[in-house]
Amino acid sequence: MAGLENKGILTLNSLKQLVDNEEITTVIVAFTDHYGRLLGKRYDADFFLESVIDDGAHACDYLLTTDMEMEPVQGYESANWELGYGDFHLEPDFGTLRKADWLPQTAIVLCDIRDINDHQPVFTAPRSVLRNQIAQLNELGFQSSAASELEYYLFENDFREANELKYDDLKPAGWYLEDYHILQGTRTEFFTAAARRHLKNSGIPVENSKGEWGLGQHELNVRYALTLEMADRHVIFKQCMKELADQLGVSVTFMAKFHEERAGSSCHIHISLWKQGQNIFVGDKAYGPVKGSNEFGWFLGGWMKYAADVMPFYAPTINSYKRFVDASWAPTRIAWSRDNRTAGFRVVGEGKSLRIECRIPGADCNPYLAFAAALACGIQGIKEKITPPECFTGDVYAAKELPMVPMTLKEATLRFRQSEFAKSAFGEKVHQHYTHFFETEIKAYESSVTDWERKRYFEQI
Repeated sequence: MAGLENKGILTLNSLKQLVDNEEITTVIVAFTDHYGRLLGKRYDADFFLESVIDDGAHACDYLLTTDMEMEPVQGYESANWELGYGDFHLEPDFGTLRKADWLPQTAIVLCDIRDINDHQPVFTAPRSVLRNQIAQLNELGFQSSAASELEYYLFENDFREANELKYDDLKPAGWYLEDYHILQGTRTEFFTAAARRHLKNSGIPVENSKGEWGLGQHELNVRYALTLEMADRHVIFKQCMKELADQLGVSVTFMAKFHEERAGSSCHIHISLWKQGQNIFVGDKAYGPVKGSNEFGWFLGGWMKYAADVMPFYAPTINSYKRFVDASWAPTRIAWSRDNRTAGFRVVGEGKSLRIECRIPGADCNPYLAFAAALACGIQGIKEKITPPECFTGDVYAAKELPMVPMTLKEATLRFRQSEFAKSAFGEKVHQHYTHFFETEIKAYESSVTDWERKRYFEQI
């Protein structure tokens, strides 16, 4: 286990040796924006060793206030035209330093974003949002471990061709539903096996891969870790998959719902709490068919009670909500069950592996924000000693009496805006910042003219 965990992870000394031997010539210094995309700079490896390890790096502060097309969006307090769009400070977290094995002679390090003047954390940065929740959990005496299960679609078209086709009539890398099928999976091993190998050699230990329920849909799972490390693994995983696809002349998408006739792509997240090397969810108290601790029940109760208040952190785009369809493997109602894939919350494992799986997030989520939302809800559950509802047995899709998840980004953002819990959990400035971010996404969609409208109305209206 330790060998797999450490493979590809670099220390500054081992990096220096690789640079001296010209095995590493480039170091990517990166962070994520609100969408979860990696942004940053590529540094000459010698300059990185001479300067960046001591002084850090800079990037324009507009990067936490742009839309998907990199247009500066007004209305943010932290960065705007009036303030002149200065820099913020990038502080490399050397615990994330690793080989980017899918790229030649390249290493990568993830950064925390800090104020350019006093080097205090920029609290609206996604990694800072998660760090804040982890700190609050630590104050209660606990650590959290997490995993995220990412699904994606693979296409035979490369990214440029997909763009030229306007992402219509793409050729999936499979021609029948291939959930768990070994034969169909074998046909895409040219990509998936390479991804498993590169991830493992980049310090991201892999468990397995499998076909999923859509045409050309797959899942590749990496090992769980402490929550911040898992979020880091998640964003590097996605970067590796996209860049590897680019190299191999194919394309992948992590859209939550690529096509209305295809299954959505999820990001099921698993969380357990630990203290002194022990899973504190383990206990003797009966929660229906599950035996767990008080903390297990309170965390589950809080996670469920406040899930709708933080929904945009699980489902951050207009497209996210197209995934929530009954009988589609995506949850539409808030309930918990023991090993029941129709429920929004699924309790799995036993003993030290006992954990709570939330099936609400889509593959388009920013993992730092999704994990932060989960921890915030669970922490509040522990503080309030919230008892979870009864364990649900049966088909959650058919249980019309259960509360629905918000079904549009507009509905979810309004709930988030009005939530006193969200404002308290994340702080007023962070709450205001992300409310504006999600409302900007909604306005962009509502002002656009879609292919659906043209096909429906061009002649017939």
